Amino acid sequence: MTQSETASPRLRITEIFASIQGESTRVGLPTVFVRLTGCPLRCSWCDTEYAFQGAENRSIADVCDAVAAHGIRHVCVTGGEPLAQKSCLALLTALSDAGFSVSLETSGALDIAAVDPRVSRIMDLKAPGSGEVARNRWENLAHLAAHDEIKIVLADEADYAWAKAQIALHRLAERCTVLLSPVQGRLDPTLLAEWIVRDRLPVRFQLQLHKILWNDARGR
Repeated sequence: MTQSETASPRLRITEIFASIQGESTRVGLPTVFVRLTGCPLRCSWCDTEYAFQGAENRSIADVCDAVAAHGIRHVCVTGGEPLAQKSCLALLTALSDAGFSVSLETSGALDIAAVDPRVSRIMDLKAPGSGEVARNRWENLAHLAAHDEIKIVLADEADYAWAKAQIALHRLAERCTVLLSPVQGRLDPTLLAEWIVRDRLPVRFQLQLHKILWNDARGR
């Protein structure tokens, strides 16, 4: 952390907006999203490339005030990859201190150990179809608690077979909720649902509700 960040932590913010949570076990809840700028990964199916660059520098206090102005209890800090900014940790603590129910959407490529324990960590495992499977930080699994969640986005049947193997190998469902979802336009969601039922996988199937409602519209 630089001297200026230590004195007055600031964050590069792409957008702050209110919407409906489209993923995780919080799906359907009115939620304020804080989208941080920047990501060290380049997943083949990424749908938020606009968050890779271009941002407004804002203080943690300013971000908290902007969130509070929406009058919604649930807050999701997302990206990009929010943990790529060191001040994200302080933001998560500040939001929790302010009484919000906070979730963090993270790629799983960066260390989650220092995230405030009050925060629900929604952590990706990157399947081979993402092009970033080598970036999975497997050490993160040991830090997951029951209120955290693992999300695996699947592009094809090979990704599904990989996910099935990881769920068994690492006993993922014993750690926390495991979410499987299809890449929109690449894997038929009906097929994925049928595979899960056929194999009796201890997971939760999910579709990205915000895509169904608003088709990837920015700020929704």
